[in-house]
Amino acid sequence: MRFDAITLFPEMFDAVLDYGITRRALDRGIFRFKAWNPRDFTDDPHRTVDDRPYGGGPGMLMQAEPLDRALNAVQQALASESLTPWVVHFSPRGRPLTHQRVMELKDAALNENRALVLLCGRYEGIDDRLLQRRVDEEISLGDFVLSGGELPALALMDALIRQLPGALNDADSAVEDSFANGLLDCPHYTRPEVWQGMAVPDVLTRGNHAAIARWRLQQSLKITASQRPDLLVRRGLSRQEQDYLDSLSQDTNRE
Repeated sequence: MRFDAITLFPEMFDAVLDYGITRRALDRGIFRFKAWNPRDFTDDPHRTVDDRPYGGGPGMLMQAEPLDRALNAVQQALASESLTPWVVHFSPRGRPLTHQRVMELKDAALNENRALVLLCGRYEGIDDRLLQRRVDEEISLGDFVLSGGELPALALMDALIRQLPGALNDADSAVEDSFANGLLDCPHYTRPEVWQGMAVPDVLTRGNHAAIARWRLQQSLKITASQRPDLLVRRGLSRQEQDYLDSLSQDTNRE
């Protein structure tokens, strides 16, 4: 899989390229990355990429022309590899990023020769004409504002790379992540068995794998119902899962 980032701060992507799982995946050739600085596609001595907004207002906007030229250069580079660009712009007005969308982007990259082009805005944003002409999708990390698109781009890259075949030493880790089955993850424990007077749940120490699987599902349901009930509505529940939540609610009422 290939990622191309259009960014004024290429060094920020060292957080993905130089550390942990993503660095190991890069070394294994599981993904490739190239950064493109819009300042390299300007004509003036000051390498200007921003200007004041029409109509007034605070701050500056990124100009369309340097970004358009950078996108053309990316498109040409990808065409030489028979890859199709999919341009993602990170914005509070975009669709919230979900595990399902991560998996869809991963599948498109692997099955449709699609490369992700990550358009990272700065200042007060980007000239909207560039967004209308060149962007395929807008993505948001949530209802808050960041200083630029680099952090959301890093988050998307990390989420995608860990789903690529061979990226994780244990492939089951990705399958058992939070949201993989539409639920939040269950609690996890490691040695020592008792820490500061708190013991590991007994079911996890007995080696009964069916009981452990049942306990983990119940804990996931309990946590999701408490922290993110909207996920249960979106996912839907089996009869067994609904029965468990009903019994949990009855136990709470009796207390």
